[in-house]
Amino acid sequence: MLQCGSIEPAAVCLTTSQPPACRSGRLRDETAFPFAGECTRLADILDLKQLRTAGVTAVGNEVSARANSARLKDFARVATARVDDAAEAIGRIFCPHDLTPVDHSERDFSAHHNCAGFDGFSVNYVAYGGSVAINPGCLDRFFLLQMPLSGSASIRTAARELTTGPQHCASLLSPTIPTEMTWRDNCAQIILLLDRKLVEHRAAALGGAAVQPVEFDPAVALHGPLGQTLSARIGRLVSTAEQLGPCKSLSAVAAADWREQFLNVLLNEQRHSLSSAIEVFNGRTEAQPAALKRVRAYLETRATEPLDLAELADIAGTGIRALQLGFRRHFGTTVSEMLLDIRLAHLNARLKTARPGERIVDIAFDLGFTHLSRMASAYRAKFGESPKATLQRLS
Repeated sequence: MLQCGSIEPAAVCLTTSQPPACRSGRLRDETAFPFAGECTRLADILDLKQLRTAGVTAVGNEVSARANSARLKDFARVATARVDDAAEAIGRIFCPHDLTPVDHSERDFSAHHNCAGFDGFSVNYVAYGGSVAINPGCLDRFFLLQMPLSGSASIRTAARELTTGPQHCASLLSPTIPTEMTWRDNCAQIILLLDRKLVEHRAAALGGAAVQPVEFDPAVALHGPLGQTLSARIGRLVSTAEQLGPCKSLSAVAAADWREQFLNVLLNEQRHSLSSAIEVFNGRTEAQPAALKRVRAYLETRATEPLDLAELADIAGTGIRALQLGFRRHFGTTVSEMLLDIRLAHLNARLKTARPGERIVDIAFDLGFTHLSRMASAYRAKFGESPKATLQRLS
């Protein structure tokens, strides 16, 4: 797919010859993150007559002016004054949705979408002229953090209703919660898209729980510490993407660092359905006895050594049965499962810093794993990929 550069003298609307997708709220199977490789600037290969022949339609001066003030301008994907074209084109990038101008905004309508995509996440500039109602249903495959730049948005989810605006409130939409929105007064937002699997696997690892849907409180106060942190980091990400341009990509290490930043701050600072499990698992809950904290700390420091329940019970100052019940009650897991989780985390860290030629089997044995196939299955369940994939991706 072509990546759009700045088009002179007018902005363009990207359309395709494919029939419209069913707007059921599901993400189309062919939808993918827009990677920056193999990009071509339309202005370099097509004049205005050729654009019309190719099915790309020029739009009015207001749309062009809006595009000139946008962020991520070199990553343009959609610029149009036609509602159906906007719903179809943006629906292919995000997910199919209903789009309707409201408050007599038909004549004022315009739509822009600029998108810089990376491994597992993307950063987007989306703006609508006038006021529009947007009904995506369930997002299904991704989380959306929407940071308003202008205008306002009224958002209704199954969890709650909120109004967002610059310096006031952002929104964090979860893929399993049906959502309806109304963007008003020429609303423009910077939107961070995070792959659902990344978020759910990380939440499970942080909470010592099985992988399951994660549902966030959708309101993010921009005047609070979390809102300020997210605003600053997303601002840096947008600037980084603009400096790279659409024909360059982040290194694997840099992309992983950005993913880690957003996953950690959202899962540890914004309330969600696994927040309590994470607090318990990481010892931040006051109700967790000091004895269990000592045992967990001991497991962290001695994870590669042979351990038995009698030794751990002595550290806790309890019997073996009491230790087991305490782990179940306060951590929601067994001692052996926690030890496995800690070893898997150590394995992941070792793979990320492995020297050339270092073998997975040698690292695994160093960390106390004796059954490699079970280790590989547990690793995939925790991190969403095989140990070999982690080693190859970061080597």
